[in-house]
Amino acid sequence: MICNRISVGNFRNIKNADVMFTPGVNILLGDNAQGKTSLLEAIYFISLGRSFRSVHEADLIKFGEEYSRISLDYSDAVRNQNITIFLSRDKRRHVEQNKVKITKMSDIIGQFRAVMFCPEHLSLVKDGPSERRAFLDVAISQLRPVYLRSLQKYNQILRQRNQLIKSAYHDRQSFDATIEFWSRQLAHEAAVISKFRLWYTKMADEYVKKLFVRMTGEREIPEIVYLGSSKQESEEYSDTAATEEKYFELLMSNHDREIAVGATIYGIHKDDLDIALNGRSARLYASQGQQRSLAITLKLAEGEICRTDSGEYPVFLLDDVLSELDEKRRAFLQNEMNSRQVIMTTCEKEGISRSSGVNVINVVAGEYRNA
Repeated sequence: MICNRISVGNFRNIKNADVMFTPGVNILLGDNAQGKTSLLEAIYFISLGRSFRSVHEADLIKFGEEYSRISLDYSDAVRNQNITIFLSRDKRRHVEQNKVKITKMSDIIGQFRAVMFCPEHLSLVKDGPSERRAFLDVAISQLRPVYLRSLQKYNQILRQRNQLIKSAYHDRQSFDATIEFWSRQLAHEAAVISKFRLWYTKMADEYVKKLFVRMTGEREIPEIVYLGSSKQESEEYSDTAATEEKYFELLMSNHDREIAVGATIYGIHKDDLDIALNGRSARLYASQGQQRSLAITLKLAEGEICRTDSGEYPVFLLDDVLSELDEKRRAFLQNEMNSRQVIMTTCEKEGISRSSGVNVINVVAGEYRNA
């Protein structure tokens, strides 16, 4: 997967930009607030249909403008392709792939695959479960469209079920009459999602073990285990029918407590990954350096799983990550990026390699020029 070119209009602080990339390492070089991260954000938006740093789509449109445009040319194993997205302040989107209108944004997710790595991801191990669930959701959605559809259905059903729970104080009769219907639907989607999360976690565990040893040169053994919220043993999640029944039993088991807290207390929205080092919780006992090493290997493993599953590497987007790492981890990350396309940002001229394949792009006030 190669990002060949991106054309952007009225996106963040970028008025107009047309940037070409090479298949190897591409470095966006410039001071802060010049448009480096905004360009990465535009590329990422094509991949996932959302920003990695803003929940409000209107924030992506340049101040004072009514619309924004992103057009990305990329190559996959089959052919050259294009995805173009128009955003407007009235919250309407217009999406095209190869000049054919796409009615649902979710239909393009997984077409252009990218791995995003920013300083916030270095806290992936020590932060809360929601960060690790988001990691799983982004990674799996790019590989399995059925996972994304199931996740969207799950979240819709969860909102309906939570609304029903909150109304139970005033209308217990309606709650009792319909809670089984919503619980059965939620259990079905939870079982599908759990199966994919187990599949992905097992592959991530294999790659993290290999990458961690190469990075540290030590004999410490990491382990990544899926902690599904139905409390089954991990291997049992591969039996979708049995998992659905387990979730359904849980969802029908403690209604009084759910009404008291006003929310659904069981489900995949409570899942987590147990990340351990030498048998001990990395979140609680690993040093900051060890936690960062695990975070780096998790993101690299995301790329390896994508290559194994799809036959080609994704595009790696690195937003000012190297400045956050010590020399040893920085050297490892750069070495692991060989033979992959990387688009990275930095403020530091020192240490930029001028070797063959490195494309340096100077960024000043939303303008991009090859060095």
